[in-house]
Amino acid sequence: MRHSLKTTAFALAFIATAASAEGVRTERNMSLDLANQIAAHTVAACTAGGYNVTATVVDRAGTVRAVQRADNAGPHTLEASRLKAYTSASAKNTTLAIMEGSQKNPAAANLGQIPGYLLLGGGVPVKVGNEVIGAVGVGGAPGGHLDEQCAMAAIAKVQDQLK
Repeated sequence: MRHSLKTTAFALAFIATAASAEGVRTERNMSLDLANQIAAHTVAACTAGGYNVTATVVDRAGTVRAVQRADNAGPHTLEASRLKAYTSASAKNTTLAIMEGSQKNPAAANLGQIPGYLLLGGGVPVKVGNEVIGAVGVGGAPGGHLDEQCAMAAIAKVQDQLK
């Protein structure tokens, strides 16, 4: 009996140690330099298309890391781009895909009611492999699909850093 108590105590101690080791995680995140590059490339891509936009880049937690607003971009583009970036980082998907999904699926129709969510195209996650490390949100082009194109072009420019 005494031997089995020691064995049980050892097993419980081992399980507790293993569980606490899982309590600390290492995660990749968005550096300030990378966030600034993505914001600059996004604004440049949209400017080349004739669109005055704001690009906001957030880290994996949805916290703003960088913002760039093109000359003549409307004041509403600041908040729209932030909300799109936050929504994309939070849901780990493009805001265009989330919007389309909520329109097609009655069970997802209330996603737009989540505080801080904006279901308009223009939010794109930034990934290292399959891990989302942040997102970029774009506001100001005449259509969310165009905002998204600018974001995708910017991410493509920094793809070599996303490894």
